[in-house]
Amino acid sequence: MTAGRFIIEGGRPLRGRVRVSGNKNAADYAMAAALLAADDCVLENVPDIEDVSYMGAILQQLGAEVEQIGPSRLRINAAKISSFSAPSDLVVNLRASFLVMGALLTRFGRAACCPPGGDVIGQRPLDVHLAGFRALGAEVYRRGDQLVAEADPSTSLRAGRLRGARVVLDYPSVMGTVNVMLAATMAEGATTIINAAAEPEVVSLAEMLSRMGAKVRGAGGHTIEVEGVPELHGTTQRILPDRMEAGTYALAVAVTGGEAEVLEAVPEHLDALIWKLQEAGVRIRPVEGGLLVTGVDSYRAVTAQAVPYPGLATDLHPPLAAFLTQAKGVSVIHERVYDNRLLYISELRKMGADVVTAGQTAIVSGPTHLYGTPVRCMDVRAGAALVVAALAAEGRTEINDIYHLDRGYEALEEKLRSLGAEIQRV
Repeated sequence: MTAGRFIIEGGRPLRGRVRVSGNKNAADYAMAAALLAADDCVLENVPDIEDVSYMGAILQQLGAEVEQIGPSRLRINAAKISSFSAPSDLVVNLRASFLVMGALLTRFGRAACCPPGGDVIGQRPLDVHLAGFRALGAEVYRRGDQLVAEADPSTSLRAGRLRGARVVLDYPSVMGTVNVMLAATMAEGATTIINAAAEPEVVSLAEMLSRMGAKVRGAGGHTIEVEGVPELHGTTQRILPDRMEAGTYALAVAVTGGEAEVLEAVPEHLDALIWKLQEAGVRIRPVEGGLLVTGVDSYRAVTAQAVPYPGLATDLHPPLAAFLTQAKGVSVIHERVYDNRLLYISELRKMGADVVTAGQTAIVSGPTHLYGTPVRCMDVRAGAALVVAALAAEGRTEINDIYHLDRGYEALEEKLRSLGAEIQRV
């Protein structure tokens, strides 16, 4: 993990153009999918972030070749997988590492992985994943610190192969949907995933799987159908732009009263955020190649809910709350996804924010004058909230534990400096 902290001198409007990097989650999903084939998968527009580094190291420990073949380009070859057990010392750093389970299980008939780590934003049980594996005919059990899944030969026509089934997810878990999709690609027969996640990252993965030879229909809706095939081949996948990064920059520009183009942002992936920003008074509209964000002198309070896509993304809840400290009135954000998402609030209060909680709801009164002070990142998006707040604050803010930000934001300080922010990494 990268050590250090950010020093930000606030009060400077952000102006200019900033380009959004490849999507953090989509890159992790594509890297897991590369385990399904015995020949090269080339990924383009891959962000240079810690999460991708961890995922690459996990794949290498399994026996895959992971090579950077150019700026933002990776070549992955999983022809010589030598282990079906993900290394626990790496898995504990990355939630998406559990996705190797679905890919290894369907291709080789077995996989093992300890419960993964990542952000401490609440309970994200693996029940959805494990129930899906069991529905596809796998036996799942605990062995030491690891969860093990093995295809039951009595349930398939060919030993070691999963069988298609109807899988009903308890809730539209993105990673649960992805893991079941991966496992279903080479299962015998058809799999129907009910209550599937509809996020753009799921659609992007389905497109990659289809180019690899899988038969996937319905991604982007809440019912996904996968017809199993005997094997898959390599492909080239361009990672879609990161909507969370785009949303963070839009909020940063707005909170400082600046004006900037957020290049590569996909407006339809940010409908819920754009709607709320416009409701608050931000001038934001699609332009060729991205979004144009224009801040104004005063903002109105809004009420929002963080819910599964196409609603407001939970990952944008914390930076949105930081922006709303500058809105007139009482804003309310209901968190409907993670039970510990509100960890960021204690740090915003140190800066002078008037934010209180009521269960899973953040109540933000404003506008409040924010002051620079030492704070620390509690997770990736809590860190983003502190950056947004620091840019609007009077004086110097010291943000510690920025390794969280390095997990999800590529070249954050360079991009902010290009917009006129005074930020340095110490």
